[in-house]
Formats: sequence, C-alpha cells, structure tokens
Amino acid sequence: MTRLRRPGVQAGLIALLGGLAVFTLAHVVFPHHTTNHDEGVYLQQAAMLLEGQLFMYPPVEESFRPWFFVADGERLYPKYAPVPAAMFAVGKLLGGYRVALGLIGTGVLALTYHTVREAFDARTGVVATVLMVGSPLFLIEASVFLSYVPTTLWNLGFAAAYLHADRTGSRKTAAGAGLAIGVAFFARPYTAVLFATPFIIHALWTLRTLDPAWFTRLSLTAVGGLTGVAATLAYNHVVTGSALLFPYEVFAPQDGPGFGHREILGYSREFTPAMSLDANAELLWKLLTQWVVAGPLGTAAAAIGLGAVVRRGIDGRQAALAGVLLTVPLGNGYFWGTVNMLGDLSDPTDGLVAFLGPFYHVDMLVPLTAFGAVGVVTVARWTRLLVTERVSADRVRPVLVTVALCGAALGGGAAVTTAAEPVSDNYEVTQQLEQAYTPFEERDLDNSLVLLPTPYGDWLNHPFQSVRNDPGFDGDTVYAMQHRQFEVIDAYPDRTYYRYAFRGEWVPYLGLPVEPRLQPVSVAEGRTVRTDVSASVPEQAALVSIRLTSEGENDYATVTGTDTLDLRLSTDRDRTRLTGDGIEDQVSVPTPADGTVTLIMFVDYGTGAGFEYRAELPVSQTDNGVRALTPRLEVCKDQRRCGGEAAYVPGTHRDGISMNATTTAETT
Repeated sequence: MTRLRRPGVQAGLIALLGGLAVFTLAHVVFPHHTTNHDEGVYLQQAAMLLEGQLFMYPPVEESFRPWFFVADGERLYPKYAPVPAAMFAVGKLLGGYRVALGLIGTGVLALTYHTVREAFDARTGVVATVLMVGSPLFLIEASVFLSYVPTTLWNLGFAAAYLHADRTGSRKTAAGAGLAIGVAFFARPYTAVLFATPFIIHALWTLRTLDPAWFTRLSLTAVGGLTGVAATLAYNHVVTGSALLFPYEVFAPQDGPGFGHREILGYSREFTPAMSLDANAELLWKLLTQWVVAGPLGTAAAAIGLGAVVRRGIDGRQAALAGVLLTVPLGNGYFWGTVNMLGDLSDPTDGLVAFLGPFYHVDMLVPLTAFGAVGVVTVARWTRLLVTERVSADRVRPVLVTVALCGAALGGGAAVTTAAEPVSDNYEVTQQLEQAYTPFEERDLDNSLVLLPTPYGDWLNHPFQSVRNDPGFDGDTVYAMQHRQFEVIDAYPDRTYYRYAFRGEWVPYLGLPVEPRLQPVSVAEGRTVRTDVSASVPEQAALVSIRLTSEGENDYATVTGTDTLDLRLSTDRDRTRLTGDGIEDQVSVPTPADGTVTLIMFVDYGTGAGFEYRAELPVSQTDNGVRALTPRLEVCKDQRRCGGEAAYVPGTHRDGISMNATTTAETT
C-alpha cells in the first residue's frame, strides 16, 4: 500500500490502464478504421517497412494505386513520412498493429506525468495523467492509425527530457530531448516546430547568461534535433530525388501551409486569413467545450490553473509549456487543412472533426491537462482551507471526503459524458462498415483476386481500408480496381475471381448502410462468347424497353407480355448481338477492343415510372476471338445510383425483382 502512494507508481498504473483502454477502443470501436482514410496509408506503409520496402511496384499501374500514394514511373510511395508507420510496424512484430496503439497511448500518458512533474510537481503530474486519459481527443486519436498522437509521444519525450535537463543539468537527457524532437520533426515537421518553438525561445533566453554548461547542454539538444532534420532530408532525397522536396509536395504541391490558392486532387480553395480565423475559432471552441476532459469543466480547470500560476509567478519553464497554447493554434491558422476538416462550417455534424475531433490541435492537450491539473490541485487546496476555517475540527475530514466524492462524481460524470458521445458516433459508423465488409468475412478468399469499385475516385483503400494488398501484391487475396481488368486477370492467371459491389450510397458517417455482394467472376474466351441474362418482370409492367450500347453506338428493342426476360448476348470480334424471347429484329453493337458492352432493360409500368436492369459485360478482343468476364449486374430505381451504387444483391429486393447472368465460351 505504501508503494501505491508514490506518485510515479500511481501515474504508471494510470498509464497502463489508459493504454489498455486505447487498445480496447481500437478493437471494439475501430475494427474497420475510421472515416479518415489516411489510416490505410499508414498501415500500407507499415507493411512495406516490415518487408524492407520504401516503394511498391504494381503489376498493372492504373489498377493498384492506394490512396495518397505517389505514382513515380513504375513505383509507388506514400506521401507521408515513415515514422508513424514504423511505430505501427513495431506493434505488428509484437502481435498486431493495435498493440502499437496501446503502447503509444501508454507512452503518452507516462510522458505527460514526467513533463508535468518537471514543470510543477509529482502530485500535479498524476492529476494531469488522469485528465489526459479522460480527454476524448486523446482517447479517439490514440485509438486510430493516424500520425497525430504518435508525434505527440515524441513531442512529450522532448518536453520531459528538456525540462529534466534544464533542472538537473543532465547532458544525457539534453541529448535525448534533441533526438526526440528530431524524430518528431521526421514524423510531422510542421507539428514538431510548432510544439518546440516555446522551448526554443526558452533555450535562447537562458543563453543570455553565457553559462558554458548551458551552452553545452543546449548544443547537445540542437545536435539531436538536427539529426532528425538530416534524416528527414535524407529520406526525401531517396524517395523524391531532392532533399528539400517532401513527398507530400510531390503528391500535391499546393497542399502545404500558406494563404492563397490551395489545392489537392482537383479540390481547391482560396485560403484567406478571414477563412482561417473562422475555421480555427470553431475548432478551438470544439476543442475547449467537447474534446478536452469534461468539456467546459476541464477548460475552466485549465484557466484556473494558468491564472494561479501567473499570480504566484510563472517561471520560464512553465511559460514554455504554456506557450504551446499559442504556437499550435497560431501555426495551424496558416494551414488550410483546418478548414477542410470542418466541412460545412454551418453544419456541426459535417467534416472529420465530428468523429475525430480537432486532431491538428492534439498537442494543445499537453498544456491544457498540465494547467488543468494545477487548477484541480488549486481548487482542492482552496476547498480544504475553506472547510478548515468554517467547520469544526472533528467534522473536517468527513466534510472533505464528501466534497471530494461530489467533485469526483461531477467531474467524472462530465468526463464520461463528453467522451461517450464521440465513441458512440464512431461505433455507429463501425456498425455500417461491419455490414459492408460482411461478404469478405463469410467467404474463404485464399488465392483469390477481388475487383473493387471506386466510389470515391480511382484509388484503392479509399474508402475500403480494411482490404489492403501485401507490399508485393502477392498476398492470399489481391485487391484491384476495375480498370484494365483483363491485364489484371492476366497478372493473376491461377486465382479465383470476385467482384465486390454494393447497393446504396457509401456514407457510413451518416448512418446509412449499404447492401454488399461479393460476386463470383468467371473468364470466358473463344471465337464467340455467349452471355445469358435473365430477369423477372413484375406483373404490373406494361412493357420492357431494351437498349444495347457499346462504343457510343446504341440499338433498341421492345418486349411485351412476358414475366421473364431470357436474353442472350453473342460476342465475337466484330459485333455483339442480342437475341431472346420477344426480340424479333436484329439488335447488335460493335464489340470494343477493350471495353464494356452494356445491356439496359427498362421495366415500364406504363405511366412513365419503372426501374432499370443493367448488365455491364467487360469484353476484350484477342487474336482469335474475344474474352469476357461475368457481367456486373445492377437494378436501378434511381438513375443517379446507376454505375456503382445500384448493385443487384440477391435477397435484398422486393418481390418480383431478380436477375442472373452467366458467361461461357461457345464451342462452335
């Protein structure tokens, strides 16, 4: 029991419990990751590092490019620095990527204690650790595979070591401080600079004394930091060919800090100071009212603590810690990403901030929890003095216990309530993703190739983060976009093929589920390929209008008086012909050299209303004939859903709607 009273032991237990909470949240709330698709980038990069690779070489360039990867000739590389990915890779070596999240969370909490202990005292450090673990921004960000909390770990390592070296004169911790901020710079250069700036100012101020011991220690810190800068520049040189050209600049040259025209992937804005002021004011308000521990109560505690420190005389070390409250928001005001994470400023549910919080400001949790802890200790001391003065000696202890329990209940209840909302919101997203990924879990996909749709543009892992390729594109399951499909098939000739499709709009953050399907795909090759398409016709239908389209050419037919469409496409090198019950005239279109023949069947109820069956047949000409894949099937009640969001999913449509298609090579 005596050992448990030691602040270091208490902080250690809190850090371990906090790391376990992070590990649990990562498994339970984020099994399929978040609405921020950058997680897949870091995990893909981590897998590459585990294989000793900085680059990936896809077998078919246009079909295998992951989200936020730069295409450089025949090779691909991520736009992000490798430090966070390397940290996640360590977790994989220890049993699973999410192990790293638990360890990083534990490290942040432990270093919060050491940093605050150095700036104030051990008891305040323990309280700060409790406040950090109760902060929703920490809990959410530490539980996902993004770079913000891993960078905070190194920033905290720098702060704790720098303050320790400043207090004790230790050269070892001075050098360690430099190495820590150097790694943080390698991970996120701008973030590290914003965090370190107040400490750099403190260091320069201390040099005014011309003390050789100070100069030696700070030189060691500077050398460690410059080592990280050198490593960053060396990595840039290897990857981009220029030490001063960062990968993110290659990916999107107008995506960095600065006002004016900003652009990434065709999305652009004129980023103005007024826009920045509006966005960052909104983000800071969200941070202080929703994403720190206990929301407004936590912010009030930090304000009380900062005021108390100023009144009794703030020292340079404490001022450096407080300075982070200025440098982080001021620096982020110069970066247009703060606007983009909000989405529509008039909609509080829009943007990534609704689920992940103001993650660019996560380093502000360090001074907020530090001064919040001072505030809690200060209020506790005031309360003790007040009770001692006004209550008889024999009643002081029970009154203090009662007040402490009430305060803990109030603060703890507020903290739980504040943290529960983003956890619940993200869990609702996970429930939608669980349904979307169900086909992958229900089928054995060993030695398979899965063709994926591209609802958010021509990228892998955007949005499908849970289905990633091995760095060599040679895993048990390979995932490819539906571009140059026959080249992809040729690259994997001995696999089982599937096509993933879904019905509905992919917006899990709005609580809208999709109906998914993993459709088996076969390859047929011959002088002529036959595709049989059947579809049921509801009895209310008056007629079915049929259109066959390819290469910009269309041909038409009309069928009446049937409850089932039984149609046949015969495809050779020259033409694709449509036959079947009720089709009397010849219907045909040119066969594309490498493209799609689309069969559209509009079921008309006679009032202008109806729905559309679609069968999209991928076709490729060969030297002696053609090849075709099993067609992609859709049922479109809304034309805007056709082309990716209207997949035919057996068992999910109302009675009277069914569809099937098979493709075979004709032998004669």
